[in-house]
Amino acid sequence: MYNIALLSISDIKTISIIKTYWSMLLLSLGQTMLLTLLSLVFAFIIGLIFGIMNVTKIKPLNFIATVYVDGVRGVPLIVLAYFTYFGIPMFIRSIGFENFRFTALTAGTIALSMNAGAYMAEIFRAGIQSVDKGQMEAARSLGLGYGKSMQKVVLPQAIRTMIPSIINQFIISLKDTSILSVIGFPELTKAGNIIVAINFDVFSVWGIIALMYMIVIVTLSRLAKKIERRVNVGNER
Repeated sequence: MYNIALLSISDIKTISIIKTYWSMLLLSLGQTMLLTLLSLVFAFIIGLIFGIMNVTKIKPLNFIATVYVDGVRGVPLIVLAYFTYFGIPMFIRSIGFENFRFTALTAGTIALSMNAGAYMAEIFRAGIQSVDKGQMEAARSLGLGYGKSMQKVVLPQAIRTMIPSIINQFIISLKDTSILSVIGFPELTKAGNIIVAINFDVFSVWGIIALMYMIVIVTLSRLAKKIERRVNVGNER
């Protein structure tokens, strides 16, 4: 009986929190999705550039790409976020731009894009290398330059196989946005901290936050699996 009573009280508190803070929670979820989408767009560009640099036969470009990928992946995202939000503006102010600063969205996008871009570079590298080398050789024999051969022949085939991995990276980046609450970005975890500070109901608040993350991530995971099945069927034809 005692346990049932406690459960009922918890349910009432959870419903009350949802009714009171639903707009704040949805807005924070929207901010989380915005940051994730922005960072993934820039990470896609970064990954494409460094992924291609990694597979070229020009050794200096290979070296630069390797240093970037290994260097960024070796730095925790929280350190990258602090460096971007506090370190870079402080350095720029020290050279004369006294009022320079990043917004939390800008700093968060830069940090998350750099982090995700390093992993996207590896996804692009693996995707490009999965395409038979004969495809590039055939395109070059038809008179296409390296760039056009990569753009018209290799990349379309590579991206087709990379789509599930790109969606998985989107999911990882979505979860990583929670780390950026440390620089004050108003994403879902930051909203949870604020609500807990107001009503001290840790169990209900974090239960709601966890459920919201779970719904979005499970939906994206199902989408990734469905796309992966379609890609596999297309490759078999």
